[in-house]
Amino acid sequence: MTTSATSARKGGAWLIEDTPPGDVLTPARLTDEHRMIGQTAVDFVTNEVLTVLDRLEQKDWALARDLVRQCGELGLIATDVPERFGGLDLDKTAAVVVAEGLGRSASFATTFGGQTGLAIMPLLLYGTEAQKAKYLPGLASGELVGAYALSESGSGSDALSVRTRATRQPDGSYRLDGEKMWITNGGFADVIIVFAKIDGEHFSAFIVERGFAGVSSGKEEHKMGLHGSSTTPIILQNAEVPADNLLGEAGKGHKVAFNVLNYGRFKLAAMCSGGAKAVIGEACRYASERRQFGRPIASFGAIRHKIGEMVAQEYAIESMLFRTVGLIDAALHGATDGAASHEGEPLRAALEEYAVESSILKVAASESIDFILDENIQIHGGNGFVRDYPAERHYREGLAWCERERCARDAAVCVSGLDDVAVRRAAPPP
Repeated sequence: MTTSATSARKGGAWLIEDTPPGDVLTPARLTDEHRMIGQTAVDFVTNEVLTVLDRLEQKDWALARDLVRQCGELGLIATDVPERFGGLDLDKTAAVVVAEGLGRSASFATTFGGQTGLAIMPLLLYGTEAQKAKYLPGLASGELVGAYALSESGSGSDALSVRTRATRQPDGSYRLDGEKMWITNGGFADVIIVFAKIDGEHFSAFIVERGFAGVSSGKEEHKMGLHGSSTTPIILQNAEVPADNLLGEAGKGHKVAFNVLNYGRFKLAAMCSGGAKAVIGEACRYASERRQFGRPIASFGAIRHKIGEMVAQEYAIESMLFRTVGLIDAALHGATDGAASHEGEPLRAALEEYAVESSILKVAASESIDFILDENIQIHGGNGFVRDYPAERHYREGLAWCERERCARDAAVCVSGLDDVAVRRAAPPP
């Protein structure tokens, strides 16, 4: 599943270099396979998720788990996972079209993002072969649900100041103590990527199972939106973690955190893009059906201007998104002979190279969908303020989604990630 060739370029090169049009990936160049899996994601959200949103908003986590399993059966979770671990091993363009499709439901997209970007990706990038073999098949199939636990009540912007402590035991295992906050999928995740300081000093990542002694969830947060996704604290009280569940190197947890969040930002932009497309479609349908002064409001200049601005902003985001994923895929294919090696070092290098683009995409896409959601409310008028119409839910869900993802914690991690890239580029060759 590959698009026509795109030349690999350095991250940020678009600022100072002219790019031949043939080197830019656009949606028009997607393959039939890309379009098919993207349509599968859209159909799944339309037929299986949007029809049960009221139940999800009542915290029916058994239903949420079932939807994750259905995603796994359709292959929507497994795009990034190698075939030997039960995945599809597709290119990153496939991952983008799936994320766009699932972005039509902000709550479920949040659950999905916690599974694919924040639980699978750390294992894929930094896990040992044994760790991948143990966890990736279940996560890819949806039988296991994943989560990512970095933030704490006292370490938001300053992510590296976490207080969760990992104490080495004589047998090589660890005991983790602390409390993580705002954890997506926290109420029902089976596998949690937890960040703690070994002996209070060395920032490290661990694979923690819910079944380990001393691991529990706190109460569900009462959120502005995203009522259909679980957000809880994760409480660690002398939690027993085997030595083999250290993820990556001791004291190198920042590498795990920063690179994983590079991909998370990029995938968030894809979800925002998909959500924006769905909302624009609803706005156009409503404007065509709603009549005032004897004609559809879509015929009035003010409404036409609003829709035009919405479309223009989404066109810009979509263009940025596909251009960047084309560059990432080109970098991966330039580093390897085939998709089966798109894990580990080549993928880490590609995500680091385009960290700047990913960060820009995250900010631009979330700001854009904020604008589009607000304009959709204005087009709906009073009907946009009541729950009889989807505009109200989109506004509540989408704004909460984007505000959550723009929190100070990620802003700080973003800066740290860019600093890491700058240091790497400035370093002399070995």
